[in-house]
Amino acid sequence: MTDKDARSLSKKDLVRIINRLEEEIDRLRAEVAKSKKNSSTSNKPPSSDIVKEPGKRSATKKKGKAKKKRGGQPGHPRHDRQEFAASEIDFLYEYRVEHCDCGCRLQDGDGREDQVIQQVEIQAAPIRIEEHRAKQGHCPRCGTTYNAILPREVRKAGLIGPRLTALVAYMRCVCHASFSTIRKFLRDVVGVTVSRGQLAKLVRKVSTSLDPIYDELINRLRFEPILNVDETGHKDSGAQHWTWCFRAESFTAFGIHPSRGSDVLVETLGKEFDGVLGCDYFSAYRKYMTDVNATVQFCLAHLIRDVRFLTTLPDKVTSNYGNRVLGRLRKLFRVIHRRGEMTEENFHKALCRARDAVVDTAKRAPKRSEAQNLAKRFKEHGAAYFEFITTPGLEPTNNLAEQAIRFVVIDRK
Repeated sequence: MTDKDARSLSKKDLVRIINRLEEEIDRLRAEVAKSKKNSSTSNKPPSSDIVKEPGKRSATKKKGKAKKKRGGQPGHPRHDRQEFAASEIDFLYEYRVEHCDCGCRLQDGDGREDQVIQQVEIQAAPIRIEEHRAKQGHCPRCGTTYNAILPREVRKAGLIGPRLTALVAYMRCVCHASFSTIRKFLRDVVGVTVSRGQLAKLVRKVSTSLDPIYDELINRLRFEPILNVDETGHKDSGAQHWTWCFRAESFTAFGIHPSRGSDVLVETLGKEFDGVLGCDYFSAYRKYMTDVNATVQFCLAHLIRDVRFLTTLPDKVTSNYGNRVLGRLRKLFRVIHRRGEMTEENFHKALCRARDAVVDTAKRAPKRSEAQNLAKRFKEHGAAYFEFITTPGLEPTNNLAEQAIRFVVIDRK
């Protein structure tokens, strides 16, 4: 638009153009805010924060604040390793000074002042190689031939014995070592060379042997009083799959499914699940909650990140609303952290007051789309964020499941 065109426009036209441009600027600012989402304002993992702005901690370091020394801190209790019992010691070596400088033979003390070092060492040959031979016999009279039968456990084990098989499975499934790493360890440390294909067969053998135990745990999930659930996606031969994590009080069960929908929850937990499901606000959990009338504890940590995102938006009305809700949530967590200072009755009353303040503030949202979305969430599922108040042992966040599934994410990366 030239200066001549601008002079020819009426004041009303100019106001309309300015309003349209301001709307476009607000839209672009909102897009920029969404593009700057990180782990503190969304459900993105911390690894996605490639560059983080310096926070308060880095600022205090620049001011010359003294750093903590390495090791134990003043005021912390000392932790010493417990000594091995006498029954656990395989060899005992004693060192003595036989004679005094005056020529007398020394007598042993009561042992309380002896200097003792307990030392653990691996054997020079950590493996034992066995040969099992089923002999063939011939009768010299009738000429009949008989073949001995190897023990079943020997035939089932094959080249690798049960203890070494368990070690391979432990390194693969618990330590998450690759087959190449396990192969190098066995070759360089244990002293036996095993192919990667053989290692894969061993892991499959252990997995198959654990099927009955796994099925038993999966069947127990639907009877758990409290269950935290999370899922993460990954590719399998180019096809999208999801690893589901079900964390109970005494065990954690994983399952790989081609679906991320509520059908997995129905298949695993059934339609009559009577416990409390701790989870994030993902649609599959909401659908399961509605379809089977399940009791759910939505993660407050995820909620805080969503509210914190509102505070980063350029619209002042929305950001002020986000700050109000965030302030109420902070007061709620202050109450949670002060649990040890209050009686159960006072703690419950304080939690209820903090909960009511959060819900009331969240529902009184301005007429902005992002704020209205949060208010709608509280109107529809607000109670599901505070089940922990009336359910003993229930956590307000889904950290238990997220911690359990973290190694799957690390392996995927």
